[in-house]
Amino acid sequence: MKILLASLLFLFAVSGNTQELDTTQLDSLDRVFKRLTQKLEAYERLLLKNDQKRKQDSFARVDLMKRMQQLQENDKMTQASLKNQIKEIERMDSLRNIEQRNRILKLRSTTNGHLVAPFKDSLFYIYTKLGPVKAEDRAANVQEKIEILIRDDFFLKDSLIVEEHEGTVDIMYQNLIVTSISDWDALWMNTSKEELAEKYRTQIFEFVENKRNSSTIVNFLARIGLVLLVIGGLFLILYFVTRLNNGVKGWMYTHRKKYFTGIKIGTYEFLPPARQLDVCIRGTTMIKWALYALIIYLSLPAIFGLFPFTKSWANTLLGWILSPAKQVWWSFWNYFPNVFTIAVIYLITRYSIKFLRFITSEVDVGNLSITGFHSDWAMPTFKIVRFLIYAFMFVAIFPYLPGSDSDIFKGVSVFLGILFSLGSSSAIANAVAGLVITYMRPFRLKDRVKIGDISGEVIEKSLLVTRIRTTKNEDITVPNSSILTGHTINYTSSSKELGLILNTSVTIGYDIPWRKVHELLIEAAISTDGVNVSKEPFVLQTSLDDWYVAYQLNAFTDMPEKIPLIYSNLHANIQDKFNNANIEIISPHYRAMRDGNGSTIPRHTK
Repeated sequence: MKILLASLLFLFAVSGNTQELDTTQLDSLDRVFKRLTQKLEAYERLLLKNDQKRKQDSFARVDLMKRMQQLQENDKMTQASLKNQIKEIERMDSLRNIEQRNRILKLRSTTNGHLVAPFKDSLFYIYTKLGPVKAEDRAANVQEKIEILIRDDFFLKDSLIVEEHEGTVDIMYQNLIVTSISDWDALWMNTSKEELAEKYRTQIFEFVENKRNSSTIVNFLARIGLVLLVIGGLFLILYFVTRLNNGVKGWMYTHRKKYFTGIKIGTYEFLPPARQLDVCIRGTTMIKWALYALIIYLSLPAIFGLFPFTKSWANTLLGWILSPAKQVWWSFWNYFPNVFTIAVIYLITRYSIKFLRFITSEVDVGNLSITGFHSDWAMPTFKIVRFLIYAFMFVAIFPYLPGSDSDIFKGVSVFLGILFSLGSSSAIANAVAGLVITYMRPFRLKDRVKIGDISGEVIEKSLLVTRIRTTKNEDITVPNSSILTGHTINYTSSSKELGLILNTSVTIGYDIPWRKVHELLIEAAISTDGVNVSKEPFVLQTSLDDWYVAYQLNAFTDMPEKIPLIYSNLHANIQDKFNNANIEIISPHYRAMRDGNGSTIPRHTK
C-alpha cells in the first residue's frame, strides 16, 4: 500500500512537470491520501489479528496432542488396573466358592434335608430356602404340584421342560412352575444348576409316568364309585327336601287359624285367610321345585368333573351359574355407593316436603298469614311445589340409576317423551287452565255457579277438569280450558256479605195503581222461605208498554244453593197475593190472545 501511494504521488508530479498545481487539485489529492492511509491501517490490523489467531490455534493443537498422549497412557494404566481387579475378584470368588463348599460339606453332615415324597414315594431332598420360602415349604409345594401332574388326565411329557430365568433354573409344565433350582441348591448337590434341574426333571417325569400307568384302572373304578356316590347323595338330598316341604305344608295347615288371618290394606281385605294359606302352600311348592332344579343342576358338574372327557362340560355348566351370579354381585357391589346417594337425595326431598306441608296447613287454617296470598291458594300451591320438588329429585337421581347412560335407556326415554308430547296437547292445555283458574279464584268448592249453560254446585276441582252437580243430581264434567275461555257466574261468592239478589218480572195493566203492585210484590217476597228479610226487597218498574207496566221484584237471599226452590215459592206467592187482591197478571203473549171477555183470576183461591 505504501508503494502504491508513492507511485500516485510520483505520477502527479510528472504530469505537472514544472507547472504548479492549483489549490483544488491539492485538496482532492489530500483526501485520497487520507482514505488510502485509513484502509492501509485497517488492513494491517486484520493481518495482525489473523497472525495471533494462528498462533493460538497452534498452541491449542499442541496442548490437545499432549492431552491425547496422556489419555492413552492413562487408559493403558486403567486397563491394567481393571484386569488386576478382575483377576482379584475371580480369585476371591473362587476362594468363596471353596469356602461355601467346605461349609456345605460340614452342614450336610449335620443338616437333614426335606424329602419330596408325593404319594409317600421318595424323589429327592431340598436343603435350602429360596427367597422367603423355607426349605420345608418348598418341599411341600413341589410335592403338591407333582401330585397335580399325576392327576392330570391329559399329561403331556413334552410339556415338562427346563427354562432359565433370572437367578434360577425352573422346571415347568405348561404355565405351572413345578420347582426352581438356585445356586445354593447346586452347591448343596455339588453340581451346576442346569445339570441338577435336568436330573430333577427326569426323576419327576419317570415318577409321574409310572404312577399314571399303575393307577389308570384304579382311578377309573374310583371315578365310577364317586359317580354312584354323587347320585346316591342326590337322591338323599331330594328326599329330605321333599320331607321338609311336606312338613312345612302340614305345619301351615295345622296352624292356619293362628297365623293365617288374612291381609288387609285399610278396610280392603287383600287376601282372605283361605287364599293366604293357598298362596303360601303354592309358594312352598314352587320353592321345592326350584331347589330340585338347583340341586340336580349342581350335581351334573360334580359328575362330569370326574371324567377327563367331560370335565369341560362341568366347567361350562358352572360358568352358566357362576358368571351371571358373579356379574350380578359385582354390579350390586359397585352400585352400592349410588344407593347411599339416592337415599340421601330422597330423605332430603321427603323432609323438605313435610316442612312445606306444615307451612301450607298453617296458611290453610289461617294460623299463618302472608300478605297478598289467599288461604285457598295454599293447597294448590303446595301440590304444584311438591310436583316440582319431585321432578327435581328425579332429575338428580336419574344419573345414579342403573343403565341410565345406556343407549337403550336413552332411546326409550326419548320415545316416551315424543308420545307424551304428541298425545297430551289438550291435557296440557287443561292443566295450564287449571293452574290459571286456581289463582284467578272464580269459584271454590260448594259454590253455586253457572258455567255456560250449566248451573249447579261445584263438587270437585282438579288440575284438568271441574265437576258440577246440577239440581237434578247430574254430575257434569267441564274441561278447565273451556272454563277459562268462557264466562262463569258465581252465586255464592257475595251471598253471605252483600246478599244475592233474586229477581223476577210481572206485567200489570195501567188500571192497577203501581203502589198497590209494589205492596203486593214485596209481601210475596217477604212470605217466601229463603228470602233474607233483614234486607228489604224492592221493586223496579222496568218499562211502560202499550197495554201494561213491567214490574221487577228484587229480593235478597243468603242461600244460593236453594235458588230454584226459592224462585218456585216466590212465583207461587206472587200468584196468590195478586189473586187474593183480585188483580190480573198480564203478559204480552197472553194479552194478544185475549178477546176482552172474562177474567183469568181463579174463582176459588186460598
